Amino acid sequence: MSSLPDPIREGLKRGWKVHGGAHGVLPERIVCDVVIIGSGAGAGISAELLTRSGLQVVIVEEGPLKSSSDFNQKEAEAYPSLYQESAGRKTEDKAITILQGRCVGGSTTVNWTSSFRTPTGTLTYWQQHFGLSDYTNDALAPYFQQAESRLNIGTWLTSPNENNDLLRRGAAKLGIPAAAIARNVKGCWNLGSCGMGCPTNAKQSMLVTTIPAALDLGATLLVETRAQHFELADGRVQSVQCISVKPNGAPVEYSSSATVIIAKHFVLSAGAINSAALLLRSRAPDPHGRLGARTFLHPVVMSAAVMQQKVEAWAGAPQTIYTDHFMDTQPIDGPIGFKLEAPPLHPVIFASTVTGYGQQQADLLAQFPHTHVLLALLRDGFHAQAAGGQVRLRADGSALLDYALTDFVMDGARRGLLAMMEIQFAAGARQVLPMHEMARPYTTWTEAKQAVAALPMKPLLTKVVSAHVMGGCAMAGSEKLGVTRPDGLHWQLENLSIHDGSIFPTSIGANPQLSIYGMVNRLAQGLAKRLSGKDVALA
Repeated sequence: MSSLPDPIREGLKRGWKVHGGAHGVLPERIVCDVVIIGSGAGAGISAELLTRSGLQVVIVEEGPLKSSSDFNQKEAEAYPSLYQESAGRKTEDKAITILQGRCVGGSTTVNWTSSFRTPTGTLTYWQQHFGLSDYTNDALAPYFQQAESRLNIGTWLTSPNENNDLLRRGAAKLGIPAAAIARNVKGCWNLGSCGMGCPTNAKQSMLVTTIPAALDLGATLLVETRAQHFELADGRVQSVQCISVKPNGAPVEYSSSATVIIAKHFVLSAGAINSAALLLRSRAPDPHGRLGARTFLHPVVMSAAVMQQKVEAWAGAPQTIYTDHFMDTQPIDGPIGFKLEAPPLHPVIFASTVTGYGQQQADLLAQFPHTHVLLALLRDGFHAQAAGGQVRLRADGSALLDYALTDFVMDGARRGLLAMMEIQFAAGARQVLPMHEMARPYTTWTEAKQAVAALPMKPLLTKVVSAHVMGGCAMAGSEKLGVTRPDGLHWQLENLSIHDGSIFPTSIGANPQLSIYGMVNRLAQGLAKRLSGKDVALA
């Protein structure tokens, strides 16, 4: 794979303007039209559109610039170099592990490519409860279409691997509909290591699409550079102060001076948790106490099954089948609904997620090639008892998320475990192990159902993870209901836009990357028109 073309290294040879880390010291002062904080889904779309409108753009990324030449399918290298807190970011009580990207391309570089438009029910709820009257299917459709075309999002036509087909077969035996998941790939090799960076550049992440497009048009990229705080005055952002950090995020000891970036406009696209944290560090105005509140995770619970046949869940496209049956059959503001998907399995992520230790875990790992896992993705944000979490700051200014796993949420977790186990037994599982510290492997559906019905569904006992972080800087039609206006501008800071998943007023109820692409496409086109007078669109 090392002989494949590497578009990042080729771009650097062409003279891309990249500073920070191995790419040279940061300038002490930069003046530009627009500075974008972050380089993930929202930042990438914004960067391409704003540079295409002729604006001078600077992109600031805390993580390193890695490329296909660095992606070798090794977990021990990928997680420390590509994820927030080495893939060990957790909520304040340590009850939820959060997988979130920290590299050029952000989470788009390491996600599993699943692409869903924002569900109609979610948009309707936003219209009714957050004053987002223009966030309709019809209004957003052209922006989704442009993003889907630009990023090659379409139905995955290759047959699902065994891991995903077990979900399809088990659901079918129970009369539960299941469908294929669209993916943002081009020429995919079907390797299955998407979460460690794509070694063939098939995944159409921001790393290989919009960020290179912006750099080719003259944008500047600062890497291993943390935006510490905004300087604010008179209802505007005056500048952003940044420092050099190591590839692991630790501050560079010898870097005593900050880099100051002065811009006409600032775009905050650091992702949920980090965007709110930057505003908190900057003491941004928050007259209604909305900043950092209602931060959502799609809390995920899991069930592992051992099959007679080999599953080899590490091989093949990672997530290609889903069912929304357990979401569609619940009122959106009723008992919490959930989406079922089949995640890929790799040894480190499996061993660190599965319950038990010692001989019990050794026995599980011995059956790793035969292991199948389902996840239930809980739709938080639509009920008073699923109000998400609150972003706070530690003493050193780093971000922390306090997220309460309420009884309401944990009721959904129990129902999710039961639904997944029944599907796995229907698909032929020899034994099933729900991810709970007090559970053990069960060999029949009757036994499993009785056991899980009696388990205490409590934080730290029930294994909960998340790879979807949303909210904290919510959009709303009124400043009393949100941080961000419907056009992406901050309600109190006239030259600050927020273009990432933090603007969602609830969780999406589906993997959020396409929602970010589509909505930010709309917001960034509007911003480009206001700043440059030019009409631009993704092409």
